Amino acid sequence: MFSGDFIFGLPVNVFYLVALLAVITLLFVFLKRPIYEAMFIGYVGTVIMTGRYDLFMKNLIKPSTSSLFYAIVAFLLLAHIFGETKVVDKVINIILSFVGRFRGGAGYVSLVASTFMASLSGTGPGNVAATGVFTIPTMIRTKFPRPLAATVEMSASSLGPMIPPSGTILLVFGVLDAFLPEANKIPLSTFWLVVWGVGIWFVLQRFLTLLGFCYYYKVDPMRPDELPPLQKSFKEGWAALIIPLIIFIPLLIDAKFSFLISNRVAAEGATAFSKTILLFTPGLAFLYALYLGRNQIKGGLKIGNIFDMLKNSFGGITPVAATVYFAYAIAYIYRDMGMTETVSNWILGFGMGKGALIIFIPIFTAFLGMVLPGSSQIAIFGATFLTIFAAVGINPLLGAAMLPAITGAMEGMTPPLALSMYAAMGIADSKFVETSKLAFIWIGLHLLVAVLIFAGILPVFGM
Repeated sequence: MFSGDFIFGLPVNVFYLVALLAVITLLFVFLKRPIYEAMFIGYVGTVIMTGRYDLFMKNLIKPSTSSLFYAIVAFLLLAHIFGETKVVDKVINIILSFVGRFRGGAGYVSLVASTFMASLSGTGPGNVAATGVFTIPTMIRTKFPRPLAATVEMSASSLGPMIPPSGTILLVFGVLDAFLPEANKIPLSTFWLVVWGVGIWFVLQRFLTLLGFCYYYKVDPMRPDELPPLQKSFKEGWAALIIPLIIFIPLLIDAKFSFLISNRVAAEGATAFSKTILLFTPGLAFLYALYLGRNQIKGGLKIGNIFDMLKNSFGGITPVAATVYFAYAIAYIYRDMGMTETVSNWILGFGMGKGALIIFIPIFTAFLGMVLPGSSQIAIFGATFLTIFAAVGINPLLGAAMLPAITGAMEGMTPPLALSMYAAMGIADSKFVETSKLAFIWIGLHLLVAVLIFAGILPVFGM
């Protein structure tokens, strides 16, 4: 069983990794414990297994020093404020006015609205529960089969974790930042532009897939009485369209004009500017959303009422923040123990070339998504995947931008975990077998796009 640096025929670090996966799977899938609890126990178990007690406190405290972690919390809070102030409802009405009159219009509304909302919350299943109660019944009323209505909402919400400002994107950037040598560091804003470039292809794939389904099932446009007049919806909601610009423009400036900033305040100043932008942007969007939704705040726009809104957000934000925190801690301890190199060398030792690996890795992460959330996959395997990608000639920037697409985006769709699918099934009252068949069509096409991007067939903006 034990031989040198091998345990049960596996390199010792690979064995530790398998043991960690087994612990998290047992706690999360079978014992139904919260994922943040499973991640913390996995962290403690890793320290005990390896005997690296010197790393325990160091890496448990280290995430608290990361500006990225606080940015994740800020964007989670921003998503809660958007929901409380009903600002996004105005955007949805504008979308309804434009696309609701077309065949399958309710499905396109689901794709746009749910993708946008999930990108703010970073959670596919949670977004299905929040927006699916509106979009799924609307689709069913326009002759969407129940399994199709469920999978449209599932696929749209699953895009959320891979589109900024999702917290998953910030988690991946932390992995990329630690992976790149000091001379090749890039600002977060540049990374976000590349991730948006990746996301465009997956959004396009969703729209084309939905178009095909709509004609195959002969679904109807939305009823005229359900469509808000374009002039009215635009008049009431145009100001809400500024919110994406508030988030996007500062990051675009940081990405495209960083050389000017460096010339003025040196490289250290440019780095500080990027971190400031990261925390400033959600704060500015937060204040703007409060102003737009001031009439939706119970008791009006007063400090006490705003505090109550923030207090009510803790129950939803804290579990996600804790999961991300312990995910960072695991990533740090793996890096200090050199696990990335061991695991990547083990996989590369199978002799697969670039063509085989760009197919194997997405399928591998799809299977991992059956039992592991995307954030856990990124924390445990993120640096390993980047090492493998670099070894076969894939730009680590592209590899990192693709990680959310093959981890977090797949997790909610792939049975048996498939939390987004189950949540949508419950709302649509659809059957498991019929829904799963359609889900695997969405999954297969998603994987195909991922392979085409890795292969360079689909170019990515910002690269």
